[in-house]
Amino acid sequence: MITELNVEHLALLIALEYRAQSGTSETQMLAALGSQDTCVLGWWQDEQLLGYAIVARLPFEAELQAIGVHPEQRRSGAGRALMEVVLSTARGWLSERLLLEVRVSNLSAIRLYQRCGFSEDGRRKGYYPPLSSQAAAGREDALLMSLVL
Repeated sequence: MITELNVEHLALLIALEYRAQSGTSETQMLAALGSQDTCVLGWWQDEQLLGYAIVARLPFEAELQAIGVHPEQRRSGAGRALMEVVLSTARGWLSERLLLEVRVSNLSAIRLYQRCGFSEDGRRKGYYPPLSSQAAAGREDALLMSLVL
């Protein structure tokens, strides 16, 4: 089940992000939960929050700001289900496009976005700081993708 989250869900969202490691800070989550131009979606299973997505309304477009799924629930269809609701939300806002950026090393997310119809628009060189497991590798490029709605 997917529902819209609110400030009351902040602690659950922070705990999930700790496991999902999408790179979203507590400050960003709180801001998203408190903004009228942002929708925070939660994917629930057996009353546990196991996935989330944050989508923001821009003047003519929408932006997927984050998506995270509990590691044990990856490849379960949770990401796809969240993306379908994100797309529905953006279309409901009458957004012309949905934008996103993703680490070039996040191949599973890139495959999900491609299956949803996104195409590559460009790259931001050295955009992401290294993951803790890749600290010696240096900064990582961001792949910019979009889908015309």
